[in-house]
Parts: sequence; C-alpha cells; structure tokens
Amino acid sequence: MGTPEFAVPSLEALVASHHDVLAVVTVPDKPKGRGQVLAMSEVKKKALELDLPVIQPKKLKDPVFIKTLHAYKPDIFVVVAFKILPPEVYELPRFGAINAHASLLPKYRGAAPIHWAVYNGEKETGVSIFQIDKKVDTGNIILQEKIDILDDDNTGTLYGVLQKISADALLKALDMLENDKIEYLPQDDSEATPAPKVKPDTGKLDFSRTGEELSRAVRAFTPWPGAYFELDGKRIKVFKAEVETHSDTQPGKIELLSKKQLAIHCKDGWFLPKELQSPGRKRMDVVSWLNGTDLKGAESVD
Repeated sequence: MGTPEFAVPSLEALVASHHDVLAVVTVPDKPKGRGQVLAMSEVKKKALELDLPVIQPKKLKDPVFIKTLHAYKPDIFVVVAFKILPPEVYELPRFGAINAHASLLPKYRGAAPIHWAVYNGEKETGVSIFQIDKKVDTGNIILQEKIDILDDDNTGTLYGVLQKISADALLKALDMLENDKIEYLPQDDSEATPAPKVKPDTGKLDFSRTGEELSRAVRAFTPWPGAYFELDGKRIKVFKAEVETHSDTQPGKIELLSKKQLAIHCKDGWFLPKELQSPGRKRMDVVSWLNGTDLKGAESVD
C-alpha cells in the first residue's frame, strides 16, 4: 500500500524478493495539470509495469474494498507513504500491517518527517519499520536504520537515500517476522515530535530569524515546496544560500554587496542567496539572476 515515488523502490524490492506480492493498493487516479487529465500515482505506474493487480479504493472503510482484501487471504500488509489505515484494514491479515516511516520514531510522527528533521537541525535521521495500530505512527518498532544528515543535505537528497533504505529495511523486517526473531520496542510518547504536512506557503523565509535557521529552511524545503521570499509581489525561490554574521542588521533589508552578490539582512547578519528562480524563469546562479533583475527602488523583501 503506497502512493508516491518514495514507495516505488520498496515495491520493486518486494517483487524481486521471495515474498509473494498479491496486489497493490493505492489512491484513485486524480485530475492533474491545466488540462485536468486523470493521472495515476507513481506506485500504480510501477505496479502496472510489474503486471500486478491494482486496487484503488475511494474510502478505506468501503465494505467492497474490505471484502476484496479478504479474498486475497493476505499474511501481512506492507505500507509505505499511504493513508491512515482503519482497524478494519490493518487487523485483517494474520500478521497485521507494517509501515516504513522516514524518521527515527518517535521523532517526527506525521506526513513530512524529512522536511522537519532538516528544518530543526537534526544531525541524524533514518527509517523506522513499525506495526500499525490505532494512532498515527505510534506502533511498536520492529527495526530502525540510521544515517547522518550532512551539512549539504536537503530534503531531496535525503529522500533519495531514505527510499532505498526503506526498501532494504522492509525486507529485513519481513525476514524477522518470518523467522520469529522480533523483539518489539514500544515507542516513548514523551519523546514524540510532530511532522505536519508541508504546504505551498510553508517555505516562506522569515528574515527575523537567524541566518542558520534560514539556511536550514532552504535545505528543508528544497526541492518542494521551495524556500522563497517575495519581491515586488513576486515569489522568488531560493535553492542554495550562505550566511554571514554581521552587526547592525535590519531584517528584510536588501543590500547589494557587489554586482555579484545580493545580501538580505536577517536577525544576526546577512542571508546570501546563491541560486534563485523568479516566476517564469529558470533556476540560476545569483550573478545571472542579478543581471536579469531590476532592483531599483526595492529596499526590502516580504
């Protein structure tokens, strides 16, 4: 059970293993783009490519859907980046349902664990394989795999690494279940932190914050939804930036340090964009962006 590209390596790994994938459950096709043409999920695309049956329920409590699942007589459900399962679903298989979550639970329970781990300056993250129960991301942990978050990592780079680790970890967890070698680890709710859904405006940069916080925000919201500031009513995305400590700052003020460098004042210094993108233009380095941008009369950003 899964939806986005993140779940595809896990599906491929399961099919390539000795385990028998009976069917794939994903979301219904949705209208997309200007033409509102129906588009299938990345998991459905891969499932069809692998010639697997695909089930696309509109509601997970639909009796017809539940009956369909029963007919397969599954031993276990494997979930990667899908919806919240009701008890009628996760209690159906003999071994219940397991989930691959891209954080070191109980930290970062929720829809966007990678984004918020980077945003909050965590030094490590990873994947948790756990048993699904009533509450979101709270079930007993089967295993965890850890990785370091490097200084130049962003959500995009970590996404690519963690989707592969998730696939490997799921196979390990299934082998542990098969061989009855699991010692379940209950989660400590007192250590839980939230990872709420990221929205299109979540990446707006707040220049009343420190340079370090702004730098983390750029990394956290790259590639999606994009870190940005507003200049003359236009949303300017920032993909890479450096920071420099400086006294006497005026948060939000624009300053041209040279023809090659734009500085935006923040709480404790200068925020120095290195790669930007204006609406309708390509992503480019700051020199190219400055060459094509009229900053006359612009004193600050929003």
